[in-house]
Amino acid sequence: MPEGGYPGSMNTPLEQTAAAGSSAGMVAIVVCGLLLTAALVGAVRLGIRVRRRELPPPRRSEQPTLPESGPVREERQMREPNEVPQVRDGEKRLTPHELGNAPSRPVENRTRPHRQPGSTGSFGNEGSGAS
Repeated sequence: MPEGGYPGSMNTPLEQTAAAGSSAGMVAIVVCGLLLTAALVGAVRLGIRVRRRELPPPRRSEQPTLPESGPVREERQMREPNEVPQVRDGEKRLTPHELGNAPSRPVENRTRPHRQPGSTGSFGNEGSGAS
C-alpha cells in the first residue's frame, strides 16, 4: 500500500498541507483554550482582590430593628386632585415645573363615595345593567 494510505494515491503537496493544517488547527485550539483558561483564572483572582477591599457585611447587631411601637401598618386616606389653574386670555401659561410636585392633597371628608343604587359603577353606563 502506498504511503498515502489509499491504493493509487500519491503523497501530493495538497495532502501534506491538509495534514499539516489539521495539526495546526489542533495547536490553535489548544492555544485558545489555554488563553481562555488564563483569562478566567485572572478574572477570578481580580474578583477575590476586589472582594477583599469591600466592607464586610453588617453584623446581626447592626441590622435595622422594628420600632418600639411595633410594625408599621398600611395607612389609607382619601385624596383629591389639585386643580390646574385656568388660564385667561392674555395670561402666561404655566409650565409643568411651575405647577409644583404635589398631584393631590388629603380630603377632609374621610368617607368613601359609594355607588348609587341601580348603577353598575362602570364609566359611561348609568343603567341598571339589564339589557
